[in-house]
Amino acid sequence: MIELAGIIILGILAQWFAWKFKIPAILPLILIGLLVGPIAAEYFSSDGNKWIEPIWNGTKGLFPGEGLFYFVSLAISIILFEGGLTLRKSEIANVGPVITKLITLGATVTFIVSGIVAHYIFNLGWEIALLFSALIIVTGPTVISPILRNIPLTKDVAAVLKWEGILIDPIGALAAVLVFEFISVGGGSGFTKTALLEFAKILLFGSTFGFTFAHALIFVINKKLVPHYLLNVISLSLVLFVFVLSDLFAHESGLLAVVVMGMVIANSNLKSFEELLYFKESLSVLLISILFILLAANMDMDQLLLVFNWEAAYLFAAIIFIIRPLAVFLSTHHSTLKFNEKLFISWVGPRGIVAAGIASLFGTKLMKQGVEGAEYITPLVFMVVLGTVLLNATTARIVAKLVGVFLKSSESIVIVGASDAARVIAQYLMKSGRRVVLLDQNKGFIEKAREVGIEAFDIDIYSNSLDNDVELNDVGYLIAMTGSDEVNQYAVNRFSQIYGEQGTYRLATTNEVKSKSPENKDILFTVNDDFINLNESAKDFPEINEIKVSSAVDFKIKLATINKESKSIPLFVRRGNELEIVSEAEKSKTNGNDSIVYLGKKITF
Repeated sequence: MIELAGIIILGILAQWFAWKFKIPAILPLILIGLLVGPIAAEYFSSDGNKWIEPIWNGTKGLFPGEGLFYFVSLAISIILFEGGLTLRKSEIANVGPVITKLITLGATVTFIVSGIVAHYIFNLGWEIALLFSALIIVTGPTVISPILRNIPLTKDVAAVLKWEGILIDPIGALAAVLVFEFISVGGGSGFTKTALLEFAKILLFGSTFGFTFAHALIFVINKKLVPHYLLNVISLSLVLFVFVLSDLFAHESGLLAVVVMGMVIANSNLKSFEELLYFKESLSVLLISILFILLAANMDMDQLLLVFNWEAAYLFAAIIFIIRPLAVFLSTHHSTLKFNEKLFISWVGPRGIVAAGIASLFGTKLMKQGVEGAEYITPLVFMVVLGTVLLNATTARIVAKLVGVFLKSSESIVIVGASDAARVIAQYLMKSGRRVVLLDQNKGFIEKAREVGIEAFDIDIYSNSLDNDVELNDVGYLIAMTGSDEVNQYAVNRFSQIYGEQGTYRLATTNEVKSKSPENKDILFTVNDDFINLNESAKDFPEINEIKVSSAVDFKIKLATINKESKSIPLFVRRGNELEIVSEAEKSKTNGNDSIVYLGKKITF
């Protein structure tokens, strides 16, 4: 009981640690697992036992007998299903040819070349070498996002790395599943006609069960045949049912079935899709936290020593310096990306959670089947995962500066809220040469913003999807101007350090407008105007005006005049090519080259 509780506690602490220090969660999870497992047994335990022992002498430990194998299988099935939920045809269509090539041509290059290199360096059989290469195709958003979150990059570079991680996750998992199943039916000793028929059986049943039960779940949810509070648990139960049932009809087809099931649901008209995805993401976090501590702890020093040699270093170097750059440069040939951008994308390719998890599962299965070289799968993949995550987490910022893709000034602006006033202000800022992104849950506002060419996203800022849905690495200013004082304050509190390094502002609350006294220094525009005033002015007079000021005295007179007009609201002070929030500009010295920028009714001075 103590060990089981300890795994959960350590796993959640590792997730918090990763969030706090903005590193991929897989790094502390695996390191903790190695520490309480093989390292503790070798160096800290007086009796040579691990502090956490998943399996001991085959019949003892937390998961005696086949217990660990079954738990890992079910956990991986849920993680793969969640991965399948992220693969939508509409997203592939929108990401552009570079990312499409990266997840097709780039993945193929990685698969073939890595397999060849692993075969000759470690003298692995072709089946095991190709399984290894299929596993390291996967990067994944959970390892990419934390690394890039603190590096201001151009939108194109951030978009390529983000979407590659999201889309290649299920594709790489599917490739690994297919290679593993091909090896399983062949028994590691060549592929006979019978083996090929078994493989076809796996493809048939996996695809059929996944497709059929996905549509069944869609029908049940859309027709509201289950209560809302049971929606997520019924979905989870069905995923496990499909995994087990498919395996009964065709051994090892369950993983393929859940990936297909997730992909079908992702591309359907499921009404509760976002809620289902959020639930599966939360469940995956818990499973991953437990899973990777267990898997790392289950390894022995003998396995670790298999990759503690020069051959492993050569393989790792080949992946970093040859295979990844080759895949990227071939995929980005004839693209608009510059050479330095391609170079940075080539450097950032950390392998993720799916790779490590599936490697442990497949390695264990193949070792039980007696497949030669199967003992190398888990330690080799763990070596690549830990090595790439550590390397990219510690050097990505430095490399970005060296190759010249690091943005020295983050001038883009995020506006939380897409109301009439927000759209008018966004258009003005865009004409001034700024990138502006509007975030709102009001689909009508978002559509209106897009119609006039504004970059806008339908996003709930209370969810955890913001970092995965838009590329905001180049954002330096955060403006919260929704109709809710609570939402505005939440946006400022949560995102100011991430997206508001240059400045964070919010609308004055209703109480602040009434009292004419701001509670904080982050008031947007003036304390005289709240959401209602701004939008009434924007509806009646949807335009931005500018008026020159000749001196500090002239500035005060004209600002007071604008404030007196109920349908005119001062926003910024233009100083050459620079814009400053009017509430900030009032505190600094004004000269004859400045202009007051205001929204609403034009005033004749």
